[in-house]
Amino acid sequence: MSTSRFRLNAGLKTLNEENQMKTALLVIDVQVGIIDHFPSYNKEQVLTNINNLLTKARAARVPVIYLRHDGGKGHPVEAHTAGWPIHQRVAPAEGEPIVEKRSCSSFYETPLRAMLDEAGVSHLIVTGCMTEYCIDTACRHATTLGFDVTLAGDAHTTIDNELLKAEQIIAHHNRALNGFSSGKHTVTVKPASEIDF
Repeated sequence: MSTSRFRLNAGLKTLNEENQMKTALLVIDVQVGIIDHFPSYNKEQVLTNINNLLTKARAARVPVIYLRHDGGKGHPVEAHTAGWPIHQRVAPAEGEPIVEKRSCSSFYETPLRAMLDEAGVSHLIVTGCMTEYCIDTACRHATTLGFDVTLAGDAHTTIDNELLKAEQIIAHHNRALNGFSSGKHTVTVKPASEIDF
């Protein structure tokens, strides 16, 4: 993790004093190697939509947490290579933490859940890459851990595969995830413009 644990927790607690909904914005794997190397589908609009959410979250003093994937040797987002950094269009502001991960789940073997629990966060707004991998997994896993999720349906992206175009993958996952629940906790899909803080 790129920010000290003490500073991170203190910052989240301070922000949540004014964050009555106990919400945090997650920006997952929006890295140079994914956005520009592949390149990702509709990347300009997706980056704009994420940026708009970042602007609103920061203005409302809602915590912003970045996730950064290490894909291993030879992967476009291999750690400490040109593709690994967060994309400059959505770069973290000073003090915003980056949580490092090595699996599709933002929670697996990372401090993310502990950070959110300690800050009293119960609702996540999810954005980023890639739709059928880390975005889908984050949304589903979060509900099993006691978080409600709002997925920004036009602020996540992926690439074509041998069966489906990226646009189809995104539309399918928006449909499949909207209303998905694990007991009491649910995923809701909304356009970025309809998400308020």
